[in-house]
Amino acid sequence: MNPILNLARPDILSLQPYQHAAWEPTLERLHANEMPWRADGDASHAGLNRYPEPQPDELIEHLARLYGTSPKNVIAGRGSDEGIDLLVRAFCRAGEDSVLICPPTFGMYKVSARIQGAGVIEVPLLKERGFELDVQGVLAAWRENVKLVFICTPNNPTGNLLDRASIEVLCAQLSNKSLIVVDEAYIEFANIPSMVQDLERFPNLVILRTLSKAYALAGARCGALIAHEDIISLLTRVITPYALPTHTIDSVLHLTDDEHVAESKKRIELILTERARVCEGLASLPLIREVWPSHANFILVDCNDADAVLRAALSAGLIIRDPRSQPGLGSSLRISIGTPDQNDRLIRGVAQASGVPA
Repeated sequence: MNPILNLARPDILSLQPYQHAAWEPTLERLHANEMPWRADGDASHAGLNRYPEPQPDELIEHLARLYGTSPKNVIAGRGSDEGIDLLVRAFCRAGEDSVLICPPTFGMYKVSARIQGAGVIEVPLLKERGFELDVQGVLAAWRENVKLVFICTPNNPTGNLLDRASIEVLCAQLSNKSLIVVDEAYIEFANIPSMVQDLERFPNLVILRTLSKAYALAGARCGALIAHEDIISLLTRVITPYALPTHTIDSVLHLTDDEHVAESKKRIELILTERARVCEGLASLPLIREVWPSHANFILVDCNDADAVLRAALSAGLIIRDPRSQPGLGSSLRISIGTPDQNDRLIRGVAQASGVPA
């Protein structure tokens, strides 16, 4: 058994999971209290009148191929958000355990911990070093009750990659002490390999992936948590019995086949081209103080007047993200890279608001 399971909640380790209806596709189903007929117009593969297969073998094998790992290392859920929630519920006792995060970063790490009643220790990224991971700060702040260390790379909302060697140091230094959860939601836009290749080296490493970004499936709500098989086995005790709807399963299998993966790669290349153009177009405008380097499908900008930039976007029929409540982002806005037309409208609108001829 992976020693990291000693960090799990004892009551979860001993939990008898819910016994869902057995999945026997060769038999006719009279064991799950379902309606025996499909609804009119139901064109799904398995039938919406039937409960979906929990952790469908076909889907898990497909995701494992997509992410370059073994099916035994994968659990599928509703986006990466469910993976975050599963980890916090499985490893953090309310009022006793904590997670460690590095703000400014994805807000769900903190929200999931608070919902569970877990503490949150914050070690800010080093803005003066381009939002660099403060490895020594993390190690100094670590306590025995810290069960999960969340690291987002490329980081949301700053867009930068966090140094892989630094993450490896945390994995090694906190071996058998904490899970190091690396959120790779945006890694397809960074042109670097996933840390999934390091799972065998670091049994305390957990990878979060999502189909929401690169594969244009945010509405399908499907992501993958990739980890040592003992961690996956533990999390299957916690996940809801029928977590993924039939439509989601069908959509993922169809829309991430070889043809759609090739399409995704072409769209990513366009996003990267447009990202460079938007960065260049905004950098010289008086309302923009700094455009931060990005390896994601969005950029972070520091503004001389963030409210004026927000108004300019609204005037162009666009909405951008206001993250100014986060540490170190008091004058910052996050802008997703859109279509060429949307990007043109944004640059034009900010230029006009800056008093620069369009």
